[in-house]
Amino acid sequence: MSAPSETRAGRTKGLVVDLSKAGRTKIRYPAELLRDDGVRVTVRAPWAAAGVRDFGFVRFEPGDVFTEHYWRDRWFAVKEVRTGDGGLKGWYCDITRPAVLANGVLAVEDLDLDLWVSADGSTVLRLDEDEFAGSGLAGRDPAAAGAAALDELERLARTEGLTGLLG
Repeated sequence: MSAPSETRAGRTKGLVVDLSKAGRTKIRYPAELLRDDGVRVTVRAPWAAAGVRDFGFVRFEPGDVFTEHYWRDRWFAVKEVRTGDGGLKGWYCDITRPAVLANGVLAVEDLDLDLWVSADGSTVLRLDEDEFAGSGLAGRDPAAAGAAALDELERLARTEGLTGLLG
């Protein structure tokens, strides 16, 4: 575990987010470290993929800004998604192994399961459960099954909302 650090007004720290899946890097992108309290790491980054990704329920596109929260002791990440002018689109949540920050790289392993929560909280969607089942991860690595983390996030989203978790 790296030592806690805070950015100071006017000074930012950069790092690279390395999101992997099944042992391979899925995407790497630069991000600004906003906060690291020793348990949760919060970064901000623009939409890192090329072009637009339309999921049907939300579009991620150039100009969107993600404030991403990763935990060293939890099996998920929560990404607040805003338009370039600050409008809240919602929260995209990845079920992941606990994050590791070392040598300027925030390493996160995606476990297939995702949750989408709309800005007004009225839409909560469990995503990619078929991919997770097909991966065989639950049988190979029961400790990383992820279903419990997905259930926890969905419960929070449907009851008190995700903002309490991120405060």
